Amino acid sequence: MSGFVVALTGGVAAGKSAVEDRFRALGVGVHDADRAAREVIEPETPGLAAIVEAFGREVLGPDGRLDRPSMRRRIFADRDARHTLEAIIHPRVRQWLRDRADDDPGTYCILAIPLLVENLAHYRWVDRVLVVDVDPQEQVRRLIRRDGVDEGLARRMLANQASREQRLAIADDVIDNGGPEDALDEQVRALHARYLALART
Repeated sequence: MSGFVVALTGGVAAGKSAVEDRFRALGVGVHDADRAAREVIEPETPGLAAIVEAFGREVLGPDGRLDRPSMRRRIFADRDARHTLEAIIHPRVRQWLRDRADDDPGTYCILAIPLLVENLAHYRWVDRVLVVDVDPQEQVRRLIRRDGVDEGLARRMLANQASREQRLAIADDVIDNGGPEDALDEQVRALHARYLALART
């Protein structure tokens, strides 16, 4: 087991992926909740079987996989459906992440969890929380540029997540990603050294 576990989080368009890439480049195992959410509902998994049992076979596409666009529309229109889907997927994601942390051979590993604030009670076993922080105005600009959405939708996307203040309140460490991407290099290297030292104490 990786003896030391860091949970990485941040708001939409904060630049979590760029931070993950830099830790990977340093040889750190990074295990992503978004990947977990896909894998636990692949065809032939108990997760997908549970979704079909709850919602019916019409949620499947012709290839036997979950029809994600259709399901996304359904859960945005129906809060009960969203809660049902989350009750199926979230525990499986948590177990997937725990298994990866247990099996990681490194001195420490990172779990990338976008919705960490909303699910913190389930991750009390991690050792540190690292937040990628950026000004909300910059997040809006990045969303408009990256996703081609208008400002109103970008702001609604931010409003549907935990606030910047809520994320910072749970942070042990913070990466400022308000500047150019190459400014991340020094911050990540410094944290890497800190985590190696903490893991070895």
